[in-house]
Amino acid sequence: MPIIYNEKEKTFHLEGKDYSYIIGIAYDQYITHLYYGKQVQMVHPSRRMVARELGFSPSPLAFFKNRSVSLDTMPQEFPSFGYGDFRIPAVMIEQENGSRITDFKYQSYEILDEKPIIKGMPSCQSQENETQTLVIHLMDEVLQLEACLYYTVYHYRNVLTRFVKLVNHGNQHLKIKKCVSCSFDMHDKEYQFLQLHGTHCKERHIEITPLRHGITKIESRRGSSSHMLNPFFALLRKDTNEDQGEVYGVNLVYSGNFEGAVEVDQRDTTRVQMGLGSFDFSWNLLPNENFETPEVVLVYSNTGLNGMSQTFHDLYNERLIKRHYHHPIVVNNWEATYFDFNEEKLAALIQSAKGLGIETFVLDDGWFGKRNNDECSLGDWKVNLEKLPGGLTKVAQMAKENGMQFGLWFEPEMISIDSDLYRAHPEYAIRIDNREHAVSRCQLVLDLSKKEVCQYIIDSISQLLDTVPISYIKWDFNRNITETQNPSLCHQYVLGLYFILDTLTAKYPHVLIEGCSGGGGRVDPGVLYYTPQIWTSDDTDAIERLFIQYGTSLVYPPTTMVGHVSVVPNHQTGRVTPFYTRGIVAMSANFGYELNPQVLTKEERQMVKQQTKLYQKIRKCLYSSDFYRLRNPFEGKDCAWSFVSKNKKQVFVMYVRILNGATNEFDWLKLKGLQANKLYQDVQTKEIYTGQELMNVGILLPRHPYDFHGILYEFKQIN
Repeated sequence: MPIIYNEKEKTFHLEGKDYSYIIGIAYDQYITHLYYGKQVQMVHPSRRMVARELGFSPSPLAFFKNRSVSLDTMPQEFPSFGYGDFRIPAVMIEQENGSRITDFKYQSYEILDEKPIIKGMPSCQSQENETQTLVIHLMDEVLQLEACLYYTVYHYRNVLTRFVKLVNHGNQHLKIKKCVSCSFDMHDKEYQFLQLHGTHCKERHIEITPLRHGITKIESRRGSSSHMLNPFFALLRKDTNEDQGEVYGVNLVYSGNFEGAVEVDQRDTTRVQMGLGSFDFSWNLLPNENFETPEVVLVYSNTGLNGMSQTFHDLYNERLIKRHYHHPIVVNNWEATYFDFNEEKLAALIQSAKGLGIETFVLDDGWFGKRNNDECSLGDWKVNLEKLPGGLTKVAQMAKENGMQFGLWFEPEMISIDSDLYRAHPEYAIRIDNREHAVSRCQLVLDLSKKEVCQYIIDSISQLLDTVPISYIKWDFNRNITETQNPSLCHQYVLGLYFILDTLTAKYPHVLIEGCSGGGGRVDPGVLYYTPQIWTSDDTDAIERLFIQYGTSLVYPPTTMVGHVSVVPNHQTGRVTPFYTRGIVAMSANFGYELNPQVLTKEERQMVKQQTKLYQKIRKCLYSSDFYRLRNPFEGKDCAWSFVSKNKKQVFVMYVRILNGATNEFDWLKLKGLQANKLYQDVQTKEIYTGQELMNVGILLPRHPYDFHGILYEFKQIN
């Protein structure tokens, strides 16, 4: 049984594949955190809760004569505010009289042989007999406010998911100012803090810093999970690397404002929290209503960062993504035409892609309203018949005649001031009365907290999907949210987004939706639940993409990323990267092209045919493989990773030499995850190696006289 209650010790032992998570009930009223780490069998787990008198730590009145009892020193699972614990609280509730003090105490528990659904929000799923859930019920008697703590254990995964439900049983109108999805107190501070930071075109770069006294915090205040910081962090023991050491990964299944915080207190204990962003947040909780937080996924690894990553990858591929689709090789017209296209230009573009192995033609921005630049028409999802007199159906037919399916770009959450929609319904835009708009990219954000706005988006997209054979939607979101005078709006917005996506994915299960937010501004498990692939970054330079894809792979499966081959010199960096290298970087994700096939040379067209043929051959393996990071581009002059099939019989290795050197040194690339006693053959050279040799000695990398050289190795097991 993965969840065991010890009546004598008053402890809950949650046991996953390789970890233990132990919770205690102290003094019959306080929920304490006793242990989280490598799986253990403890005879007396309650001994982990050490009570000791410490100066200036207040004691509850009931323990007046026992000064060793203090919420300020107790390791807790759901710390309240204002009752003697000076560390960051898990919850803050504003009462009608202005008080924000809470005092949640233990009431009861239940164990469920299922994983509950969080209403209106995405979460990881489970199959029959795969999970158990512990529900701990706490109560603030003064407020008559119940807090239900949910812990779901996956029997055969190193995964623990958590969320919180607040239920107002009283008569007061309460305001939730903060409620995180998980909180727990570790017994020491000997960790490093890993986060994924960035900006537009430089997303999810890795940053590792030692924990310090005080609060280390990541958050978004942009209305989305953001380019700047991802809703993920990890705590690493100081000897941890890719292959060894303890890692605690924390990821929020949510697409809006979030905060993750780690506080090291004066006694060198560490409080870990993740949940909804509390900055400028307030939620009215009326009598007899409840409020549920998003899900947090906790992953434990004692085999380093790669162990953590593979656990996240398998969980998200198998239990998060709603449906699995064929992920086509696409060509997108954006960099070929930008806004400057018509039916004739598209016909020539589509015809030039015929026979190259491309499976879907995607029409990007500029097909609707009077959209000839980015200053107008968002929200007017009607075809521009001056550009496309035959409508989208004609374009889709042209794609079909040339052996391709048809995909379409939308930015459905946005509205232009210069649009028929805004002229008819200015109230649809997020705005503050009596103040000017803050405009970004000449556009405003639709207010998805309004049901009529959500319905407008559903109806607009449905009208096109009902009349045009569209198999693929690129769903963009090209600015952040400002002017939120209602402190609940950002959360209501995200709930509205999930309602729209829930409706459309149920209504059109055959349509693959690709998430996009100015590239990689909303790469999170919440979006991934609905869109099985996400445009990883607007940075199309293959070399810079190495860093972005490497960082992203810490949490998100490479098979959920989107990578395209773009033209050179790259329009963002000016870099000239070989066609082959651009191809293997893009093949490490969902493969496609962002260029004009009409201008390709004969040699380049042949290379496209070779690349598409190769990707079609290896695609299935990539989607069902274990991913290993081999060389870190943040630490050296090269980058490498590999895909190893679950049965260890196929291996694909992508290597890129970023900067060349003047010396001709010997460089051996060691592989991972193979069967040591089996033989592996290099498919290209026919050379045979033992798995042990490939992992402990490695491949001798060839010497090449130029930068940005890429190599794709393929090995197959032959015995």
